Amino acid sequence: MLKARSLKKAVVPSTLIHHPSPANLHSNRLSLHVSEDGTSCWVYVASDCNVYRILVSLKDSLVNEGKDSLLIPEQTQVVDSAIVNRCPHRSEIQTILLNETESTDCLILGSVDSYGHLIVSRMDSDGKDVERLTFSLSPRDFGVGEAGWAGLCFSPSQWSTTAVAHSFGKSIDVYDQDLHLRTFRTLWYPTAVNFIQDLYSGNESSILAVTEGCQLSIWDLRLKEKGGCVNRICGSVGDILYAVCNSSSGNIAVGGADRTMTVYDPRRLWAAVSRWVNCSKYEITGMSFSSIDPNYVYIQGVDYEVFCGQWKESKKILSFRGDSNWLGFSKCQKRDVLGGWCDSGSIFVADVVEGKES
Repeated sequence: MLKARSLKKAVVPSTLIHHPSPANLHSNRLSLHVSEDGTSCWVYVASDCNVYRILVSLKDSLVNEGKDSLLIPEQTQVVDSAIVNRCPHRSEIQTILLNETESTDCLILGSVDSYGHLIVSRMDSDGKDVERLTFSLSPRDFGVGEAGWAGLCFSPSQWSTTAVAHSFGKSIDVYDQDLHLRTFRTLWYPTAVNFIQDLYSGNESSILAVTEGCQLSIWDLRLKEKGGCVNRICGSVGDILYAVCNSSSGNIAVGGADRTMTVYDPRRLWAAVSRWVNCSKYEITGMSFSSIDPNYVYIQGVDYEVFCGQWKESKKILSFRGDSNWLGFSKCQKRDVLGGWCDSGSIFVADVVEGKES
C-alpha cells in the first residue's frame, strides 16, 4: 500500500518566468531530482528556448485529505532559482529529462526542441556546474522540416545512448553521444518513446517502445528486417496514444485519448493482461509505474488531476490537482517523488512512500 508523505506547492518567481510558453498537449517540460536526505528537490522546467532550475523545500508535514482521498497541498518556499546557462535551443523546448548515472554525484540533463535539436549536459547532483556542455546534436534533416512535438529518452544501462522522436518527421533517431546509430521510420506521428528491458537477452539498451497514432510499436536496434520494427499492437481505432511506460517486472503500459490504461506482457506474446477503462476523466498524457511497487501506477490527464492507483484492481488510492493546465509532469527515476508544473506558475511536488495496509 502506498501513501503520501507530503504534497508541496511552490510558485515560480515571476522574475524568472513571466509567462510560460504553451508547447504541445503532451509535452513533458519538467524533470526533478531529490536530495539524498529527501529534504529538498531540484525542479527543472523549460519555457520557450530556455531551461530553468528551482530548489523547493520538502520537509515533512501533515498531509490533509479532502473528498475521495484528494490531497490538499501545503505551501512551501522556493529556496533558489536560476536560468540554466548553456547552449540555447533554436525553437521551443518540448521535452526535458534528468538521468541519474551510476555516480551518485552526477546527473545528465537532456532537452530537445520542436525541430529535434538535442542538447545533453553533465552536472553535479546539487544543481551546480550546469554549464558543462557534454554534446549537442542537430536533427538529421538539419532543421528544415516542420516544427512539432519531440520526445527524448535515455537508455537505462548506458546514459550516452539516447533516442529522439520527432512527430512531423515521423522518425526516431538513436545516438551514442554525438554518433548517429540508427533511424526508425514510423507509420504515424510518434507521440512517446521509451527504452524497455529486453527480457530475453537482458540488454536494456536495444529495445524501444513507441506510441504512434493508435498503435504501440516495438523496435530493435540490432535488427534490419522491416526497418527494425518487431511488433505492432493496435489499440482503440481512432484514439491516439500519448504515453508509454515500463515497469521493473517487464510490463508495458500505454494510455491516450480513450482514457484507458492498457498493460501488455511481452513474455505472453504481448497479450493485454489488464485494461483500466475510463480511469481518467480526460485524455491520458503521462504515466509512470511506481518504483516502490510495480502494481501501482501514476497517471496524468489533460485536466488538473494526477492520481495513483492499483492497476490490477482498477482502484484509485490517492490523487491531487493542479490549479491550472499541466505544462509538464514527471516522476523521479528511482523514487516515488512526483513533480508537476502548471501554466499559472505553480509547482506541485508529492512524496509517496510505502505504508501499512488499512
